[in-house]
Amino acid sequence: MLINIQNIHIQPLPGLSAANIQTDILRLDLVHPIVSGNKWFKLKYYLEEAKTKGAGCVASFGGAYSNHIVALAYAAKMNGFTSKGFIRGDEETTLSSTLQEAKSYGMELVFIDRNQYKDKTSIIKAYDQPAYYWIPEGGYGILGAKGAADILSVADSSCYSHILCATGTGTMMSGLILAAQPHQKIIGISVLKNHVSIAEEIKALTGHTTTARFECIHGYDFGGYAKHPESLLTFMYELWNKEQLPTDIVYTAKLCYAVKELISKQFFPANSKLLLIHSGGLQGNRSLAEGSLPF
Repeated sequence: MLINIQNIHIQPLPGLSAANIQTDILRLDLVHPIVSGNKWFKLKYYLEEAKTKGAGCVASFGGAYSNHIVALAYAAKMNGFTSKGFIRGDEETTLSSTLQEAKSYGMELVFIDRNQYKDKTSIIKAYDQPAYYWIPEGGYGILGAKGAADILSVADSSCYSHILCATGTGTMMSGLILAAQPHQKIIGISVLKNHVSIAEEIKALTGHTTTARFECIHGYDFGGYAKHPESLLTFMYELWNKEQLPTDIVYTAKLCYAVKELISKQFFPANSKLLLIHSGGLQGNRSLAEGSLPF
């Protein structure tokens, strides 16, 4: 199945709008059912470079429900590479449905102790082979940001005053900052608890020396990465019922919740036009009990 940019469109979100605030969402999730959302954009220039360098295998890192890992496994197969995923945790407790799917696309999985996993440089040194091309976890890096910059070219976003996304590594947000027009402000909702270094990491990728063009907002992680109290699941139900918008417990649900609350707090100036980026990848939802969500 090929990547289909034509499937991407902008969807109005009246339920997240207000009398003087327009809120829409760019449905990147529709680009592909597996290499979903921003994953293709963040991976494509890495894969191009891997081909140029004559690599036979692409390798990367991720967790049990990593959108990045399963997307890479599929994209690697689609582009004629073998793939290897270095997974945080032991196989007995970590071999999730997501990782089983990655295996079905031919990815070889290597499970790494959680403490060892923190030292990726040592992992690369221990496992590296001449045919390997290493992609940073989540696609973080200059090439990932370059790909993410292409996101704003798939639909006309020029009328929007604010572009908002959920932020993990900051790679997509960096690309949006690079591609945004001068009148636009990029806002990232951090999904990591106390990720105070995110602004500096974004400046490192963008070359920006100040945060004048962007803002990282904290406090909407719901207790930490992938944490999902009942209040978040209830919100996801409501969003589906009102907007037919599928979201995930890790990224997009927290983004949408934050936007709704920020609007209620009059965070945005009157007559603002907000474009949310649906970053795709619903793998995190697979950690929930079957039937927990209506989509």
